Parts: sequence; C-alpha cells; structure tokens
Amino acid sequence: MTHQNLLDIAQEYGSPVYVYDADKIESQYKRLTDAFKGVDHLRVNYAVKALSNLAVLQFIHGLGAGLDTVSIQEVRLGIAAGIDPSRIMFTPNGVSLGELEAVAKMGVQINIDNLSILEQFGTRHPKTPVCVRINPHVMAGGNTNISVGHIDSKFGISIHQIPHLLRIVENTGMHINGIHMHTGSDILDIDVFLHAAEILFDTAKNFKNLDFLDFGSGFKVPYKEGDIETNIEELGSKLTTRFKTFEKSYGKSLTLVFEPGKFLVSEAGKFLVNVNVIKQTTSTVFAQVDSGFNHLIRPMFYGSRHEITNISNPEGRERFYSVVGYICETDTFATNRRIAEIAEGDILAFSNAGAYCFSMASNYNSRYRPAEVLFIDGEAQLIRERETFDDLLKHQIPLKKTVKA
Repeated sequence: MTHQNLLDIAQEYGSPVYVYDADKIESQYKRLTDAFKGVDHLRVNYAVKALSNLAVLQFIHGLGAGLDTVSIQEVRLGIAAGIDPSRIMFTPNGVSLGELEAVAKMGVQINIDNLSILEQFGTRHPKTPVCVRINPHVMAGGNTNISVGHIDSKFGISIHQIPHLLRIVENTGMHINGIHMHTGSDILDIDVFLHAAEILFDTAKNFKNLDFLDFGSGFKVPYKEGDIETNIEELGSKLTTRFKTFEKSYGKSLTLVFEPGKFLVSEAGKFLVNVNVIKQTTSTVFAQVDSGFNHLIRPMFYGSRHEITNISNPEGRERFYSVVGYICETDTFATNRRIAEIAEGDILAFSNAGAYCFSMASNYNSRYRPAEVLFIDGEAQLIRERETFDDLLKHQIPLKKTVKA
C-alpha cells in the first residue's frame, strides 16, 4: 500500500480507520510455511484473538490456515466465516466445563490446561480426543504480560504435574491426541524456544497415540527500521531437524502445529488518524489526534512502540512531537518522537497496527470504534462499518420512570 492509497482510504472512510494489507498477510504466511517445508505435516492455526474480523479470517483460511481460538465466541466467528469446525482448535484458559463441552459438541479440537477440568471432562467424555497444554517453566517473551510459560504463569499444566496428569488419563481412559505449549510473545532467542521444545518432546513420550504437537507461536516482528525479529528461517531449519528425529523415535508420523497471530497480521496493519490540534507548551509540542487508547491501547498497556508517519507530508522537515489522544486521562502514543512536520488536518499512519489493536478496542469515553478496511487486489474493501450512536445505545435499557430527587 502506498501513502496515496492510505490517504484515499482516510478520505473515503474517514478517520480513525484501520487498514490491512492482504499481500503482507499472504507473504508472512508463505514465509512461515516455507521455513518449515521440510516437515511432512504442517498445520498453521491463526490466532483469532489477534484480529478477529470475519473477512480477515476468510482470507487467512483461504491461504490454507486453520484457527486457534480462546473463547466459544471466537469459535462461532470461525464457523460463521465458513471454516469447518475440524480446522479449529479451542485453547482457552480458566473457562467452565460447560463451555468446553459446548465447543466439543461442535466438532472442534479442544485443548485443556488444568487438571481439575481435565479430570471432569475425561470422566464424562472419555472418547472425545483432547489436547493438553503444558507449562514448560521457560521464561520467554517481551513484556511480562505476554510471557506465559514461566513457573508463576496461570497458563498450562506444570511439567512437574505430569505424573498426576498421567494418572488422570489412566483412570478416565480418555484419549490424549495432542500436546501443546506456548511460552510467550516477542520471542527472540531461538535456543530458548528449542529448549522448551525439548521439554515438549519429553512430555510427548508419555503418550502413545498422539496426532500432533502444538508449539504455540510468539515470534517477534520488527516494530521499527532495523529492529530485531525472530529468525524464522533458522528456527525452521533447526526445529524441523529435531521434529523429524523425534518422529522416528516416536514411531509415528505427527503433525507440527503453530498458532501465529502477530506474526501474520501485525505488519499488515496501519492505523490512520487525523491531527485535530497542534498544541505547544513550554516544553513539548503535542500532536493531538482523533483517537486514543480506546482504539489503540498497546502503547499505554504494553509500552509498545508503533512507528508514526505523517503521510500527508512525508518529506517534510522532521521535528519532535508527542502524539497524544483525545481520551480524558493520560493517553500517549509517542513521546518526543521525530516525525515529519505536522499540521492540523494531517493524516498520521501508525505501523504494526494489525495485531491486538482493533481486537482490544473499546467504547471508553463513549467513543465509536473505527471502521476496518482490507486492501486486497489493489482495492480498498470495507470490512467493518464505523460504529454510530445507535451502537452505543444498543442493549441498554432505560428506566421506565424518571427518578426524582
């Protein structure tokens, strides 16, 4: 997508607006599958939580991917997008037995990450194939909020509880058909990932009738020019060799599963905002835009960095700006960032806005959530309308009588 493409989209659909580049999603998918082309059976399950728009799910499924879901609502979105339940994995955390049973009835592969629910489900449904999520006690990932494989994490069954897990399986006679792990997001050290993989292989030896091993994902993508990222090609080469060796010792062909979200869609996304006000104080020049952390919470929540480009004046002289939103509390996207000179009415483009951006948006301050556009085959296609005031009122029930003081 060019700057002119983005300006045209902002002109047609207004701002703020999310825009996703289908070509970039496809190239990332191909990069991942090419890195593991030596694996006989590879399955990519896209992490729906990263970006759950139906059109995006349809597009990624069309590339060959299944889905990884974390709620029954995400499962239903996948089915609504036309995806067969057999291509969907349900990987929740802390959900009720009832939700797991409801999803299993749909024909979806379920993944259980605690012993209590595992025993209850196995007792009631011993013939339903179940994947189990282990916690390898490996610290990986960037921000502590997205590191999920360490010893204090709420996710997964501890590797130290494997004897208890095996006893539950034996007592219930249930069928374990997969082992899963996920260490965290923004993983840089391939050796750490491979160390966790060895723990997964060791765990898998305890189960004699597995169909797949799910290695999660968490691959880091670059957030600025020259930024480091996961070397997916090196990981593919090393893990493929180790996986094929394990298959031979296991005595059965297995499917290698990944569940990428950010890796597939992060770099494909742009978030376009309009500059409402240039406000100069004694120490700072603020560019105040028509959005806030209600639309893009990552900088405030995770401290994440998103490159910001003034696409209305990309060749302008660079100055330092703090880019802030219109929410009535501290609402900062960037502090003292060097950006081409900004004027009121300019359009700014935030990069890496494809993953965990719109999907984490809210109506805080009673603001509307923005439109979404997919740029595909050289054309902009609206895939979600901007909300209206009617959307804010929907599902609210006013009092029948006015309360008098």
